[in-house]
This record gives sequence, C-alpha cells and structure tokens, in this order.
Amino acid sequence: MAPSRPTRPIGRSASTEDLPDKPYELVSFPRKRPALKAPVGHHRYTKTDYHGKLYLSLRVKTALHVSTGITAMGSDVASRVPLIKTMTQGHSNQLVIQGSSLKGCVRAIYEAITNSTLAVVSNRYRQQMPSDRLPCRKKDSLCPASQVFGALDWQGLVHFTDARCMQAKSATGFMPSLYQPRPERKAYFEENGKAAGRKFYHHAREAIDGGNRGTPVQQAGTEYGFKTELQFLNLSQAQLGTLLISLGQDADYPMALKLGGGKPVGLGTVEVTVTEAEVSQNVRDRYTQYEIPEAAKLKGDALAAFIQDGVKAAHREKLVEEDQLSQLHDVLKWPTSREAPTGMY
Repeated sequence: MAPSRPTRPIGRSASTEDLPDKPYELVSFPRKRPALKAPVGHHRYTKTDYHGKLYLSLRVKTALHVSTGITAMGSDVASRVPLIKTMTQGHSNQLVIQGSSLKGCVRAIYEAITNSTLAVVSNRYRQQMPSDRLPCRKKDSLCPASQVFGALDWQGLVHFTDARCMQAKSATGFMPSLYQPRPERKAYFEENGKAAGRKFYHHAREAIDGGNRGTPVQQAGTEYGFKTELQFLNLSQAQLGTLLISLGQDADYPMALKLGGGKPVGLGTVEVTVTEAEVSQNVRDRYTQYEIPEAAKLKGDALAAFIQDGVKAAHREKLVEEDQLSQLHDVLKWPTSREAPTGMY
C-alpha cells in the first residue's frame, strides 16, 4: 500500500522533526575565482597531451528512467500498462541512454570538483548567481570544465556515444509524483542572497516504487548493463585524471552517477567501470600503421596503473578542489546504506 501524501514537500524549511531528511545536498563553490584561459583547440594533436578512447561499462544499481518526453501505448513497448512514459530505444528495441545525458551528468561532477563556472543558468535566477559562476561566453576565456566539455562557440574535447543496453527487454516501473524543485528556499542561498552551491541528489540503497499511484515509466531494471565509449583528444594527464575521478574511478573517492528522472526517490544510480582504453600521445605512430599499436591498448593491470597515474596527476596539479571533491563524495559515494525518503507522493 502506498504511503499517505505528506502535508509538506520534501526539502521545505521546517523546524519539526516529522519531515524526512532532504534527499540532496549543496556542494559549495570554491572561494577563489575560476582561472579562465583559451582551450588547446582542435586544429592539431598536441605532442604532450593524451588522445584516444575509454570503453565504459555502466551497471544500473537502482532502476533507471531517462525520459524521451513521449507517452506511448504500453503495447508498443511490450508493457502491460495502457499508457507509459518511454525511454529511447535502438534498432533492436534495446534501451539507450543518450550520450548527451551522460555528458551532462559527468560535466556537472567535473564542474563541482574543479574551480569552474556553471554550464547553464536560467534567466529567472541569473541575478542570484555569483558573478564569477555565470557561464563562460568567450571561447578564448574558459573555465576548466568548459575547456574540456565545451561552451558557447567551443565544441570541447570529449564526446560520449549513446550507451546501449545489453539486455533485449525493458521493465515497467511506477514513478511517484514528485514536488517541483523549490529554489526560493533560504537553504539554497548565502546571507548575501547569492546561490550557495551546486545541487546533487543522494544515492539510495533501493528506489521507491509509486505502486498504483505512480506514473508508469519504461525503465532499465536493477543490474541492467550498458556499454558506451568516451572519445577524447588533447587532454592533459591532469584533465584526463579529473575526468576519471568524475566517472568514479578514484579509489579514495568512489562515486556512482545519478541519471534520469526520479532522483529524489532513489532512481537512477549507475556504476561505471572502465573496461579498456586506447591511449596515444604520439599520433603519428597511431596513424602510420593499420593496426592500433599494442602499447596504446590498455587492459587489466596496465589500465589500472594508467587510471591511478591520471588520478594522482589531477590531485598533484591541483586541478581538483579537494574540499569540493570531499563534499561531493559524501553525496554520491557508492555503495551506500542510505534509504530513500518516503512520503514523496
């Protein structure tokens, strides 16, 4: 039986103890202003930076729904319900997580753990954002995250392909009806009225199902697997290491991604594993022969050492803000024993 509807939304200011804990935290902005500079560019492969591809395996730990915004007949997606909100599907009807969704999720983490600006700010809240956190607008003056992921008139140095599900079927879930975000809450702002930080939702051990009062959604069930690739060029070792930290590959700060809808009730936890890498610094060697040089293919111990070296470089060169990384790890650490808050619908 579904829990009764709460008298107040989750996250609303209250002094009473009858409300559940907020399912999110704000990761503070670094105190110093972001260092802005021109990006490396796409016109050539640099000799000292890294170019290549990471092969990623994504494992769903709590049910995942990345919405298309379309409601379809259940029979069209092999579901028992009359109408259902759908996910993207590939040629063989396998579920797909769009590369843009993955990139946006990873970028948000990269922004939070580096001294970077925000990627997007709505006009409604623009005046309440610290001036040094407004999005980069000049392609020759970019923050650390914009240099890697892109900004206005700048494509960026990384590309995520769509992640395709290894299972040939999808599951039907029931998402609770959630309250809209309430950014007018005082907890979102400093005493000067400016935003206090970036918002991230906690993971939960299990997601809450809305039952017969929830919205039917097509989803990837727990332990569904996806495969995708991340292509990159002209990344320094520290930039690549920070990207790996954002994918949860720092052994001291293990994290999982939080994707799709239903984040407040525990949906969308995805664990990332780097299964293989193709990495080159000398592009001439790569493109003067038909086969990829064995030295460029990294698996097993060689891959683990490469990841570790990159993570160390990110910390050593202080591209990563240690305080912000620690704050974010407290929110996104995985595994977790945290329970999703009830009474959301």
